[in-house]
Amino acid sequence: MNNTLRGVLWMGGAVLSFSAMAIAARQLLAHMGPFQVLFVRSVIMLAIVLLVVAQSENAVTSTRRLPLHVLRNVVHFAGQYCWVFAIGALPLATVFAIEFTMPVWTAILAALLLKEKLTPNRMTMLALGLIGVLIILRPGFGFFHVAALVALAASLFYAGNMIATKRLAATDSPLAILFWMSVVQTPLSLVTALPQWVAPPPADLPWMAVMGIGSYAAHYCMSRAFRLADATVVVPIDFTRLPLIAVVGALFYGEAFDPMILVGAAVIFAGTYASLRREAR
Repeated sequence: MNNTLRGVLWMGGAVLSFSAMAIAARQLLAHMGPFQVLFVRSVIMLAIVLLVVAQSENAVTSTRRLPLHVLRNVVHFAGQYCWVFAIGALPLATVFAIEFTMPVWTAILAALLLKEKLTPNRMTMLALGLIGVLIILRPGFGFFHVAALVALAASLFYAGNMIATKRLAATDSPLAILFWMSVVQTPLSLVTALPQWVAPPPADLPWMAVMGIGSYAAHYCMSRAFRLADATVVVPIDFTRLPLIAVVGALFYGEAFDPMILVGAAVIFAGTYASLRREAR
């Protein structure tokens, strides 16, 4: 099996993991608040990371860039909260479609913070990303929901997280990044969850496990996919999350299927993919 096919399969694992996380979050939100859902995710991820560290002789979790780790995880935590909140308020397909704007915000932040150039390719991606968002949200036509702005905020926070991760990846190992993510976000999510803490029913335990394990698996699979295959191969696989979650939403939650969500997401994806191909060349 060549590296490209292996990368595609790893990205398929990330797609399934992200979808499982969304379903688990929707189930858990029936009994607990978003902050408690994030605590469940963080504490299980921390346990997995500590287990990996304990079993690996070459595990490197030390860092000289702790302030950047803290900043990254505060931004990521804000994005996770917005994402979980949107999962409970919007159709699953809408949340995933809006999430595809993350490369657009990443390009803008990279230009502002990292002084990367906004090339004509990237400007095209930004323009198509904006058009795609307008198609999905359709403000003024009775389809707009305030929670969609929260989903957009999640994408913006995720973009900030990507910028910080890019800086950290130059000096810290992937395991170190995951380790400090769990260490920082576990107490942060606990403090914010305590005021509205509820005892989860036993039926929620499997969904709690899916939330935590799925989060670790998604990050791990995605990192392996991008390491093995080009972004122009990996990114299209990620797009399959949208029709997959749309089917899940329709079958299990009775969510009406809106074809315009697919149209808007396709426009966003087209801009991102075209930009990746031109820059790869």
